[in-house]
Amino acid sequence: MVVKTTKIDSSKIRYFEVGNSKDTLLLLHGLGASAERWESVIPLFAKKFRVIVPDLIGFGYSDKPMVDYTTDYFAEFVSKFVNKIGIKKMSIIGSSLGGQIAAESVINYDVNVKKLVLVSPSGIMKHSTPALNEYISAALYPDADSAMSAFQTMSGTKNIDDKIISGFIERMQLPNAKIAFMSTLLGLRNSTKITEKLQLIKIPTLIIWGENDPVIPIKYAQSFVSGINDCRFYKMEGCGHAPYVEKPDTFFEIVSDFLN
Repeated sequence: MVVKTTKIDSSKIRYFEVGNSKDTLLLLHGLGASAERWESVIPLFAKKFRVIVPDLIGFGYSDKPMVDYTTDYFAEFVSKFVNKIGIKKMSIIGSSLGGQIAAESVINYDVNVKKLVLVSPSGIMKHSTPALNEYISAALYPDADSAMSAFQTMSGTKNIDDKIISGFIERMQLPNAKIAFMSTLLGLRNSTKITEKLQLIKIPTLIIWGENDPVIPIKYAQSFVSGINDCRFYKMEGCGHAPYVEKPDTFFEIVSDFLN
């Protein structure tokens, strides 16, 4: 896996690239995360795809300019990013915030997407949940105990890799990280519900939701599934908010079947 950087406007963006297929797959992480969030499935997808995984602007080790981090700002960023690194056509997997950004990119920008996979996407739920509140608290006051507790709550398992926790703490202590995080939260709360725009998605779409997701509960899946014309749905049993971390092999099989 190669770690690369590029410039979007005047901001440095870090991303992973691996695989040499003609088929490109873009992975978009969620709120407060980074490209590392996909580490469990990157090697699996890299056997079949050229896999590109950015740290979204404002997160990870990408720059964090002082801007309003609205969902449209992120969607425009994705459009600029794929144009900058020369991706002509791709499929996208977006998780949580990354799922909403992926959908908005397809709806509002000229990104050429073949297939779309949304994992517990944000965009419909407007109130917070106890699990999300715990995660927000850990992001603003990052230490080992608060972060471990938040990740355990979100995944529904006590077995969290220490590397996930230490990486999260390190990234949340970077300059402007907390400001970008809170600005993104405000942007999400002030955005219009994505339901009104879902019918504009004209490409084959797969919705995956963890059965026990406490961050964005599975009851929100139905609005996405009924709003998108060409849509399939898969409930991942025994999973919380990040099934690609919790059951990477199963996740890969489901998504790989759909993409093929």
